[in-house]
Amino acid sequence: MVRSSKYKNATVKVYHGYGHTHDLVAYGHVFKNKTVYRNNYATNVLQNIIHLLRLFFVKPLPHAKVQLTWGNQVLYSTTEDDGFFKFEWKSDFEVTAGWHTVEVHFLNEDGDIAAAGQGKIFVPHSTQFAFISDIDDTVLMSYSATVVKRLRTLFTKNPHTRKVFADVVKHYKLLAEAHTTSTVPNPFFYVSSSEWNLYDDLNEFFKHNGFPKGAFLLNQVKKWFQFFKTGKTKHGGKLLRVVRILNAFPKQQFILLGDNSQSDPSIYASIVEKYPGKIFAIYIRNIHQKNEAATKEILSGAERSGVLTCFFKTNKEAILHSKKTGLID
Repeated sequence: MVRSSKYKNATVKVYHGYGHTHDLVAYGHVFKNKTVYRNNYATNVLQNIIHLLRLFFVKPLPHAKVQLTWGNQVLYSTTEDDGFFKFEWKSDFEVTAGWHTVEVHFLNEDGDIAAAGQGKIFVPHSTQFAFISDIDDTVLMSYSATVVKRLRTLFTKNPHTRKVFADVVKHYKLLAEAHTTSTVPNPFFYVSSSEWNLYDDLNEFFKHNGFPKGAFLLNQVKKWFQFFKTGKTKHGGKLLRVVRILNAFPKQQFILLGDNSQSDPSIYASIVEKYPGKIFAIYIRNIHQKNEAATKEILSGAERSGVLTCFFKTNKEAILHSKKTGLID
């Protein structure tokens, strides 16, 4: 392999992709500069602020040629304006359930390999249920609706010190084994308005707290001057990410988990309408009392469509609901 010196600092980041049997998806970014990784998870606030800001000083490489090799298949794509690339292909062999390594190369103008990155593709077992969960204020205390508190939390905490809601990990682990076993877990997908800038930190947070391993679908990369808009995206972006997952797994029924701090209830209601019979249950954490009445009304509409709903403040309530409805033992 020939590596170009012109792009000696270029980085290929490959995120957790997903697929089943033959249909696979892999995606990531190509950056001009080296990506930033944490060396430690100390509680030093200044170190955390510097690290966080560096995550937003990214230089995406637009219109770059990327190559993915899968067995005997060689695929090519081009990065978008923000350096994002995506491969969707049919494997020429049946892919077994589990996590599979994939490597993506960034090719320079001469067709030489300038940088390479590895990632994982998640192929779930063929189980009855699959789960799509929001992140901020659903599992991770983020204060998304309050700018000052949200930014203060981002600046002063790291993936090992960010607060998780009580019993949420317990609930998710039970859901991962709902009507199956620990050796054949139900798949989890984590969809968020947070940007890909925060991918490594989010991945470490989930790993550190023991959440079921899953694929992430996040929002477009932001630059440093957009930092104060982190976590803010339009309603349609999150909806499209959820729809992609539903379309990729036609055999499973889905449980949607979110909160009422922003748009989760209305997004999930749209999904119920668009995919009748596909959604088994909706779980919404009650974060904002001012949104309580509207949330109840939206969930009532979902119930009339035959969807189980749970509007809860604590995960003990959510676990009890899951047991009463037979979702978990």
